[in-house]
Amino acid sequence: MPQLGESIAEATITEILISAGDEINADQDIFQVETDKAMMEVTTPCSGTIAEVVAEVGTSYAVGAQLAFIEATEEDAIKAGLMKNPADVEPETEEDEEEDANVHFAVDPKDTIETAGAPSVQPTVEGGLPVPVRSSVYLSPRMRHRMEELGLNAADLAGLAGSGAGGRVTVEDFEKFMSELEERQMTEASHMRIAVADSMRRSWTRPLATVTVPITLDKVLAHRKSLDPKPGVTLYAMRALAIAIAENTAVAGRLIGTRIVHPQSIDIGFAVEVADGVLVPHIKNVDTKTLSEMQERYDELVARAQDRKLPPEAMVAGLATVTNVGPFGITAATPIPLPEQNLVLGLMAGQMEPVWDKEKQTFVPMMKANFILSFDHRILDGGAAGRLLQRVGALLQEPEKL
Repeated sequence: MPQLGESIAEATITEILISAGDEINADQDIFQVETDKAMMEVTTPCSGTIAEVVAEVGTSYAVGAQLAFIEATEEDAIKAGLMKNPADVEPETEEDEEEDANVHFAVDPKDTIETAGAPSVQPTVEGGLPVPVRSSVYLSPRMRHRMEELGLNAADLAGLAGSGAGGRVTVEDFEKFMSELEERQMTEASHMRIAVADSMRRSWTRPLATVTVPITLDKVLAHRKSLDPKPGVTLYAMRALAIAIAENTAVAGRLIGTRIVHPQSIDIGFAVEVADGVLVPHIKNVDTKTLSEMQERYDELVARAQDRKLPPEAMVAGLATVTNVGPFGITAATPIPLPEQNLVLGLMAGQMEPVWDKEKQTFVPMMKANFILSFDHRILDGGAAGRLLQRVGALLQEPEKL
């Protein structure tokens, strides 16, 4: 199993495209797999013949785990970098042997540990991702061990009242709870749902806060009518947020120890709803791109996200995320930033509201929508977050400059 992405430790086989005895070429698709982010293909490292397929459909395998065996010629293996060319290996000289003999801590070959071919990542608990227990509630070592056996974390016990001292959940409480669950109707959570749950749990370990500013969208809506293709409000918001962040990159930094790490580039992600979850592809350097330059890439990533076929480079978390829940009629929400991010901007449903026009001295109808910014309170305070959101609103009043 290859490393299919920076944060991907395992993948589930969904389809086997080859059989033992098949002749294959280098870089040929031989397995289709599902990670917690996308559907992807595993390709062959070199040409040859499939000797044996050990992977099974529906089973998860860690990065480095054995999926199949290929019979390949020495030439093909050398070409693929799987073995060294004997012609390039210099024979050991008497000087080399003498140097080896003078090593302080010489190791007998029979005492070495063979690691070639071993998985670089250990497989996780069957049926779920490995989630460490992090809770302010005391859990005994015995309790922790039992939960780890089942791949559970403290958040899974949030609704369980304990009978131990101070309301502590005992192993007996836990076992009773688990046995009662077996009598209830249950369905298996998808890999996507487990990944989203784990991501949100890790995000919630930080002190998060939210500010809201109502922003008029009439100028944005009028401007998009003049363009072909017509960019959505999400693209306008991504561009405005990127410009605002570029003016002071510390607002999107990450607190590591006692220092704020500033971003190297302004890459903005956007939420795309898929079956049983959300994917967040991103566009690079949004502060330097125009709306028209972003449009084609945005449309491509939306389509690929909906097919669960995002390229690995687009699945790395960007600097911040824009999520548009307006199409669902939502007027207020609390978006949660990804664990790797400090900011998430939520766009709510627009509503016609009367707004006082000073020049006309009367109320005029205007389209307004709440823009909600959630942020890591360790990095930003309410005032700084409010100013950032006001700046986004001001930039949206001049859409022709975006």
